[in-house]
Amino acid sequence: MSSKETINNKPAPPSILSFANDLPNLCSLAGLLAALLAMYFAFISLFPATMIALLLAVFFDWSDGIIARKIKGRTKIQGQFGGQLDSLIDIISFGICPTVILLSYGDFSPWFFPGAFIIVAAGVLRLSYFNVFGLDGESTYQGMSIDNNAIILVFVFIFDGILEPSQFVYLLYGVILSIAFLNVAPIRTPKLSGGWYYVLIAYTIIFSLFYGEKLITLYG
Repeated sequence: MSSKETINNKPAPPSILSFANDLPNLCSLAGLLAALLAMYFAFISLFPATMIALLLAVFFDWSDGIIARKIKGRTKIQGQFGGQLDSLIDIISFGICPTVILLSYGDFSPWFFPGAFIIVAAGVLRLSYFNVFGLDGESTYQGMSIDNNAIILVFVFIFDGILEPSQFVYLLYGVILSIAFLNVAPIRTPKLSGGWYYVLIAYTIIFSLFYGEKLITLYG
């Protein structure tokens, strides 16, 4: 009997794994690995390592689009698949990962669960909106881009160790709620591209060295 694709005169779709043989998608998956490492380190309260992994997640998230634009002959289907893959990884890296960080730092107290839900819900709403409407103008978003969640958290964790843990956890809670609001706020924020990529590289290197030194100091 003929296959459904043959009956409907449609070509068979490519295999799922064929999309893994695509450099931008491999870059996206490297970002997913970094996000999972960040969550693992957060679970065991190794927060300097969490921040380094989170920086790598942002770096790979920015890099996949740049790589995709430089590859000639990439098909429309590859682009659509890559967009969906990127969006799904974003919610893990910049929605669920901050949730795990908050809950872990708060010793998984139920008082931190509302904040955890809010940041994930804001991320899901923001990405769903972007997937439907795209950019709000030529180079602006409505609300703050979700990858900025990680960039802000990496900066905020400078104060971990400066403030007492009992004080820092509430700063972290407040920041989580603030970035959740900014993700869905009816405000325009610029799309950071072009030269901002090199700013991100510098930011990644500087803060990776900073948190690497903290790791050596604490566990060396």
